[in-house]
Amino acid sequence: MLKHSVLAAALAAACLLGGTAVRADQLDDIMAAKKIRISTDLAIPPSGMMDGSMKPVGSDVETAELLAKDLGLEIEWVQTTGATRIPNLQTNKADIVISTLSVTPERAKVIDFTAPYAALQSVVGGLKTLDVKSWDDLKGKTIAVSRGTTQDTALTNRAKDGGGFNVARYDDDATMVTAAVTGQADFVATSATIVNQVGVKNPARAFEPKVLITTFDLAMGVKKGEPRLVARLNEWIAENIKNGKLNAIYKKYHGTDLPENMRGAS
Repeated sequence: MLKHSVLAAALAAACLLGGTAVRADQLDDIMAAKKIRISTDLAIPPSGMMDGSMKPVGSDVETAELLAKDLGLEIEWVQTTGATRIPNLQTNKADIVISTLSVTPERAKVIDFTAPYAALQSVVGGLKTLDVKSWDDLKGKTIAVSRGTTQDTALTNRAKDGGGFNVARYDDDATMVTAAVTGQADFVATSATIVNQVGVKNPARAFEPKVLITTFDLAMGVKKGEPRLVARLNEWIAENIKNGKLNAIYKKYHGTDLPENMRGAS
């Protein structure tokens, strides 16, 4: 009986090891399916939004579309908010995230990042009519922020250190912008491009960047443990930085070039 048990255990182990050895990784799975599931927030113009015919558009959308085209893949859009981008990877709802995902040490502990494909200036924005130029000027003010974003983390940490301001959290960027447009919020913490969208939606409440929080590299997010997928995406990013296509997409929607150190020859 003991010999049979040992033999059975050995066979089970061999099968397990054999299965591991031949298991396709995520890049193989994507290419075999001829489809890539991309998690993108379609409520944060100009990076992701819906046009009049309910078609996804924006800088992240166009980046994703170019990637899929070059790889010969169909896109399956996985709608997300700032707070659900990383969970979408961890729960295998999406293959990659292309959604204003800034690179931070905290996030790098739970997901892997590609090389940067764009950049984001993180700011506190406010009504142009308000004279605010520094963090001290924000004392006693309430700043709206989208829950789970890097801006949320930055404000939370600064508030703990005696920032002197209040934080109002919204579930996503769309509801935060609506609060600013309708007069519920006079200050928002988000990207500089989203700050400028407030005045587009309501010219009577034009916002402008007031205080710089930081400048982040934006990268694609990938589930931990998929080095071949990361390497293939990095190859694609390097090629399209060099040929100027990623800069052209960014400038089309954001009205400015990528940072000089990121730009390739056009």
